[in-house]
Amino acid sequence: MSWQPSASIENIKARAEMLSGIRRFFAERQVLEIETPLVCESTVTDPYIESLRLESRDYLQTSPEYAMKRLLAAGVGDCYQICKAFREDESGLRHNPEFTLLEWYRVGFTLDDLMADVADLVGLFLPANGVRKLSYQAVFEQALGFDPLTVSLEDVRAFAQKHINLEMPDGSIDDWLNALMSHVIEPTLGSDHPVFIYQYPPSQAALAKLTENTKGQSVAARFELYYQGIELANGFDELTDQFTQANRFAQDNQERSARGQQNIPIDQDFLACLPNLPDCSGVALGLDRLLMLSTESTSIKDVLAFPQKT
Repeated sequence: MSWQPSASIENIKARAEMLSGIRRFFAERQVLEIETPLVCESTVTDPYIESLRLESRDYLQTSPEYAMKRLLAAGVGDCYQICKAFREDESGLRHNPEFTLLEWYRVGFTLDDLMADVADLVGLFLPANGVRKLSYQAVFEQALGFDPLTVSLEDVRAFAQKHINLEMPDGSIDDWLNALMSHVIEPTLGSDHPVFIYQYPPSQAALAKLTENTKGQSVAARFELYYQGIELANGFDELTDQFTQANRFAQDNQERSARGQQNIPIDQDFLACLPNLPDCSGVALGLDRLLMLSTESTSIKDVLAFPQKT
């Protein structure tokens, strides 16, 4: 019957247990639970993410990141939030336009420290014996035989067209790398235990600092976590340079214009807080996907009471 929930009562109860376990996890570590608005005057500029816009010209948040960092800059310390987030045109077995996100920040944590934190948390809900770590460069070299940090546009397009039936006449190097990651590499990741992919290309830094790998190449200080071919989390060693971040936002909007997408107004309050942001690392983790994996569900609809109708 159409009025009934999509998720079983067992999975609805499993969600409640998961949320209680998460709150115990952070209480034991003295990480403060906070709350920030869902409706925002600005939103992310990332060309690969489309925000839901309201008639008031405000946006529904794609994540609480900007607001949480303003609280960090004000001195709130280690903090986390469980909240709803929204993205336009994201529907499917693993996507719903409205989803539940867990985001947390640890002051003074390195990216390795944060990966350990993430591994401890997901280990509460997944039958995972340890985790693996692979650099973005290594996973491409192992799976496809080329270096994603040095590959040319022509070569990466040729590599991709051997594996994917996809036409992108104006596709950038990152477009083709993203396509190869999602279509070819991701399905193979974390089949037995979670795997962290770290040190992404600098062009994919978003809000992360840049660092160098062991070869002296510039890389983004960020990671993503995968389990059974599903992306679960995205973490950064957080950038605190407001001028670098402003330039990245401007570049995003230039790319959006080139793609025919709407420009996004820059969140000036967020930029203004960055000089006061303490050295910290932060991560966003999709709770619906975590619940899917822990309940061995095959669709996000199996763990949502009332998903968007398609």
